[in-house]
Amino acid sequence: MASPKTLKDVQRLTGCLASLNRFIAKSTDKCAPFFKAIKKGKWLEWSTECEEAFQKLKEYLGRAPILSKLVVGETLYIYLSVTEMAMSSVLIRLEAGIQKPVYYTSKALLAAETRYSPAEKIALALITSARKLRPYFQAHTIEVYTDCPLKLILQKPEVSGRLTKWAVELSEYDIRYTPKAAIKGQAVADFIAEFTEPDAEVRRAMEDEQITKLQWKLHVDGSSNTHGSGAGIVITTPEGDTVECAMRFDFKATNNQAEYEALLAGLRVCIALGADELEVYSDSQVVVHQVLDEYQAKEEHMIAYLDIAKRLLKKFKAYRIS
Repeated sequence: MASPKTLKDVQRLTGCLASLNRFIAKSTDKCAPFFKAIKKGKWLEWSTECEEAFQKLKEYLGRAPILSKLVVGETLYIYLSVTEMAMSSVLIRLEAGIQKPVYYTSKALLAAETRYSPAEKIALALITSARKLRPYFQAHTIEVYTDCPLKLILQKPEVSGRLTKWAVELSEYDIRYTPKAAIKGQAVADFIAEFTEPDAEVRRAMEDEQITKLQWKLHVDGSSNTHGSGAGIVITTPEGDTVECAMRFDFKATNNQAEYEALLAGLRVCIALGADELEVYSDSQVVVHQVLDEYQAKEEHMIAYLDIAKRLLKKFKAYRIS
């Protein structure tokens, strides 16, 4: 097939690719240059980027794997991944220990979706795949391969209305979550490799440098009186968005216990949201000084609270508490 030369040629190309979508891994990313070339129906330019993408796509289609036929009742597996502009997934099955592709999905992120937290983006990739592959999700147990703590995020979705809605929608399916397994199929290996960018180390170094300027902030406050006890949490993301949560405890708690409960709840939410560096603000001098090892916890229950708090804090790259 020759390179497109006119607007109609590019429109014909994008139409063909749309019909081949399920056979192409990461199709949205592969085809992005073509859609940019005909933005808003106007012919812009068949650029060098378009030509490179076109040649790579032809090479890919020349060796694209044959999709595998299903067996009734077998467990299926899904890999999820998100780039800056799109989210993609590949549904696979095991045959003689080899992972074989069943279906590829890909969707461009909307402007608002690009501002979601990393955890929300992965959850969005799963819910989008579940909607598109609904018959597969209804008829089979689905095992999700991801290093993101999706199960924890969806089990405690109170931090986001979106996550609450998605968690309810996904609850109708038999879904299990496991860390990414060893890759035993070339097609799946190719899919995963495409999400490992050549400059990943450089990008990671840049992100690490930016983290020091873009920290998460956690404000916690616990209280206890004769009418009961509870806690309040306010989380501020690096982008300036806020998450607020109020809790009422179903057990009697001292003021210090309430303060610790607020801290632990806040830390768990921050971990679920993918926070790396965290500034914690608490109005309890006892809690702050015990965490900083300036005060000693003596009571058994306070020692237990302190131990849990320190274990949670170790999950962050860096933190400061005051």
